[in-house]
Amino acid sequence: MNLQYAKAPESLTKSDRLHSEVDPQRVKEASAECYDREFKNLGSTFKELGFCMMELGLCLARICDKAIGSNELEQSLLESCAAKGRLIHYHSGLDSFLLNEAEKTGERGKRKANNNMRDRGHRVMNVHKSLQGSSESNSIACDDNNSVGIHSNLWQQWHYDYGIFTVLTAPFYLLPSYSYTLKTEDVFADSCCDEFPSPTGHSCLQIYDPNKKRVFMVKAPADSFIIQVGESADIISKGKLRATLHAVHRPVKFENLSRETFVVFLQPAWTKTFWTADYSHAKLMKEHDDDQEQVGEDRDKLSCEFQKIIPPLSSRLKDGMTFAEFSRETTKQYYGGSGLQSNK
Repeated sequence: MNLQYAKAPESLTKSDRLHSEVDPQRVKEASAECYDREFKNLGSTFKELGFCMMELGLCLARICDKAIGSNELEQSLLESCAAKGRLIHYHSGLDSFLLNEAEKTGERGKRKANNNMRDRGHRVMNVHKSLQGSSESNSIACDDNNSVGIHSNLWQQWHYDYGIFTVLTAPFYLLPSYSYTLKTEDVFADSCCDEFPSPTGHSCLQIYDPNKKRVFMVKAPADSFIIQVGESADIISKGKLRATLHAVHRPVKFENLSRETFVVFLQPAWTKTFWTADYSHAKLMKEHDDDQEQVGEDRDKLSCEFQKIIPPLSSRLKDGMTFAEFSRETTKQYYGGSGLQSNK
């Protein structure tokens, strides 16, 4: 399913669009009309998309159950009765700059901030110019561990999802449009972003292959879905499905590019109990043991680094633990006060 941008309203004629002088009032009226017509039912549109993604996850669970001789994955999803859908916006450098400035100035510095709008516009315009024509030089090898360090320039740090499946739309990217912004000296002007193609030709989603000990970039057509396996699926399938260690890479030299995606998290019921009798201690420790074997080898420097930021499953999962307890413990060990990623 494709989400299409709103078509230009009829009131904004061709001659209006081509005129060299843009009437701010006409633009504002056209924008309001566009919002009224196209965004009135935005919530129901995303719900419809979310249900489609839930059904896709159920179909995959059914296929996996058949392959591993079980029906627990699909049953676990049905018992949960719900899924979590999120629109995820990965901030651009400009977003971060504006948010930081707004936090610094507050209401007392509002007048001063308005006086500096023109300077900010010129700053981001210069960055915009530097972005044009640089996509080729910014491309990176999909499996080059040295050029894609696990801490380098990430929108989202490395982690495992702890649900069953995560279904994502292929992302799209937005780049600020400055022509109208500079005329009005308003960085938050309506329609201030344009869709921008992926600067590297891939989704910016990185995954780690534990068998090859390498990081790969995920490529996906614009109209496709991406599905990641979570730790609950790993546990329920007794290790026959393997959770995906992943991160989101921010393209170098494209600091004012933002990334947008819609995500549906499919998980068990909060009361789902995990029994680890058949999910042996050896399997729980396998990833940790694999990492230890690679510490002294020059060909794999990633495993040692992952140990510093990824809490091992064996420390987060106990026999008889409910999914709610597992999710709380996982969140705590990642992002709690003493979590491995609390300051990252």
